[in-house]
Parts: sequence; C-alpha cells; structure tokens
Amino acid sequence: MTNGNSVRVLAAGDHFILPSLIREALAPELPCEVTELTLGWPLDPFGPVAEVTEASDAEDELIEALTGAQVLVTQMGPVTERVLDACPDLKLVVVCRGGPVNVNLDAAKRHDVRVCYAPGRNAAATAEFTIGLMLAALRRIPQAHDLLARRSSWEGATYYTYEHSGLELEDLPVGLVGYGAVGSRVARVLCAFGARVMVHDPYVHGEIHGLRVTSLDELLRKSQLITIHARLTPETDGLIGARELALLPKGAVVVNAARGPLLDEEALCDALETGHVSSAALDTYVQEPLPPTSRLHALADRVVLTPHLGGASRPVAEKAAAIAAAEVARWSRGEPLAHCLT
Repeated sequence: MTNGNSVRVLAAGDHFILPSLIREALAPELPCEVTELTLGWPLDPFGPVAEVTEASDAEDELIEALTGAQVLVTQMGPVTERVLDACPDLKLVVVCRGGPVNVNLDAAKRHDVRVCYAPGRNAAATAEFTIGLMLAALRRIPQAHDLLARRSSWEGATYYTYEHSGLELEDLPVGLVGYGAVGSRVARVLCAFGARVMVHDPYVHGEIHGLRVTSLDELLRKSQLITIHARLTPETDGLIGARELALLPKGAVVVNAARGPLLDEEALCDALETGHVSSAALDTYVQEPLPPTSRLHALADRVVLTPHLGGASRPVAEKAAAIAAAEVARWSRGEPLAHCLT
C-alpha cells in the first residue's frame, strides 16, 4: 500500500514477457516509476537457483535493479532468500506465470512480502497447442514435412498406405487426464472434431464436455489417445508410468503438454520401441532442456518433440502483463489481492 505516493516498480521481464509490456500494462492502472530489466529466458534456459526452481540465474542483477523498489513484476526472476534479505523496500512480488515456483514463499512470508501470480494466462494457447500436437502425432505431419522439405524426398507418401496411415479425431476415443483450465478447453475442441471424449479428474465436479470416468485405469483401457492435463504435485509425479501405459490399447497415442514429470519418459520409450504405443507428442520433459542423451531422440519417426512451446503466444505475454498490472493496482489502493499466496 502506497498512501497515494508513486509506486516504484521493477519490471524484470525477459524475451517473452517484455519489460515494455509490463510498463505499458501498468501505465493506465496507477502512477508508478518503472525500472526495466531484461532477463535471458528463453534464450537462456531456466533452472534451479539457490532454493527456488525454474528461474533465471540472475540474483546479482535482480538485487542491484531492485534498489529502492517496492514492487517486482517478473516471470523468471529468482526471488530467493538472498534477494529478499538484500531488498528491504520490497513489499510485493507479482509472478507473470501460473505459479510462483521462482519464489521462496516461506522467506517471503518472513519478510512480509506479498506474492501474487497470473493463473490462466496460457490456458487457451496451451489448449490450442495440444490439439496441434494431437494432429501432428496422429497424421505424422512433422515426419512427412522433414522428408519432403529437408530431404527432397517423396517417401512420406508411405503414410498414405493403409499400414502406415494415421487416425482421425472424429469418433476417436480420447481420454483426458485432468480437466482444469487447459483440459476443459481441449475437451470442447475435441467435441467439435467429433471425438469420443472421456475425462478423469477426481477434483472436478459439475458439468463437463465428454463422459466422466471415475477410474484412471478405466480411462486408459478405453482411450486410443490420452492427453495429460493434471497438475504436478507429489501425488501426480510419475502419474503415467509403465503400468499405466500397459493398460492402453495397442497402438495408442500419448500427448503431454502439461508437466514433464507427470509422464515416465523411460517407460514411454519402452512402449514406443515395442509398438504398444504407436506415437507420442511431447512439449515438456522431466529434464529441460531435453538432454542429447535422451532416448526420445532415437525415436524421431514415432515422436513429435517441441521445446516447451505450449504457452508461446503473444496474447499470453500480453495477458500476463495485464493480470500483473491489475494486481499491482489493487495492492497500491489497499484492496484485496485476486491471486495472492502470502
């Protein structure tokens, strides 16, 4: 709360959520003095920094830029205990992503720093990307493109033979593991395609698009394609492993644009090598960037691999900046915060 004085804000953006986007979103919301800092992501991968995960390795730069700032708006800034100790003026951190995994929440509480986040910013983008992954995996689009565009080969016509041709979404039994902001959008689009949509999510009640299936095992047994949309928690880590993949019908397709650790990659590679799973499309991985030693690289004819691009759309960056700016404005006016964890 600022008691009517101008707020000093550090817009610690990156090459996706540009500092200028944060500044522009703040301008109509409240009078403030904005300092801009550009962190390296996604050109430089995120990773663990001190005691936080998925952050840019930029503690020193953040500490220097935060001098005198009351508010930090960031996506990848490492809000560690060291940063908090060094920035006594800081009162509010707004993280432009679905969860503040780059913030030490316990330390923030001890320093009386409020921490907010931007839920739902990338739900539409990730849902659309998921549908794209499904179509790419079902119809071998990337493999056919690679043969023709990169190798000047018409060998992709092999995918027109009955043996190698793909499946259609229409009438396909598709199982959704999770039905949150992304999963529910995917379900609506799949229904429009005419897919036979089934959903397993023990935490969602009320009306859904598709058939509710109470047992994950039953969902897997009935699904020719599964797409994963569960939240990553200690309980869901490794949710789809060797046992679960074995329950799928032979030749099933697996899609994951949620969190990498939800899916056992080694078990998936085993299932792809035996042919029990015919193809897979992955946007997230247990370790990111995906190591060159990953077995997935050797399965390029059966997998679609993208480097965590599900949320990579310009509207996502703009939405995130707008959500963050509205939260800063509420804080400055002393109003209740909409998405606050501390």
